[in-house]
Amino acid sequence: MSKEIIKVSELDPKFKYEIMKEPGGEMITACFACGTCTASCPVTLVDAFYNPRRIIRMALYGMKEAVLKEEFVWLCSGCYLCQQRCPQGVKITDLMTAIRNIAVREGFIHPSFTAQLDFIYKLGNIYEVTEFDNKKRQKYGLPPIEQSTTAEIAQKIIEAEGLDKLLKKEGE
Repeated sequence: MSKEIIKVSELDPKFKYEIMKEPGGEMITACFACGTCTASCPVTLVDAFYNPRRIIRMALYGMKEAVLKEEFVWLCSGCYLCQQRCPQGVKITDLMTAIRNIAVREGFIHPSFTAQLDFIYKLGNIYEVTEFDNKKRQKYGLPPIEQSTTAEIAQKIIEAEGLDKLLKKEGE
């Protein structure tokens, strides 16, 4: 078991208040670490690294960078079991969303989201619509999707919002 040293100078005591200002994060200080959320979490059964109680405790201690950088905040499946069972009424799924929103604002974005953005920028969709797909759409009375048109629209939106800065450039 590794014993990591936490430097007090790296802690942000205002982090919990930042989370509380975010929709869904209002109840973070009501958690008294009973562990009910962790015991009922299906993600914890698959990956013990994801532990809602530990994430909340780290956030309350002010370990802002450690919380926002780690992949574990992106693992919440949104099943709401933790929320239904929490004796203090902490909405943990909403809390994880609040923390993810802060992470994105701070520039910590999970690679899966930037990969999806890359596909949308290049194709106009998350996946390429082939001739086979369009034939299936036609069979069901749906109009065909023209990749070039949807890609142009998606590119304009992504560039207008400044999200193109998140995309990987060719050769990186």
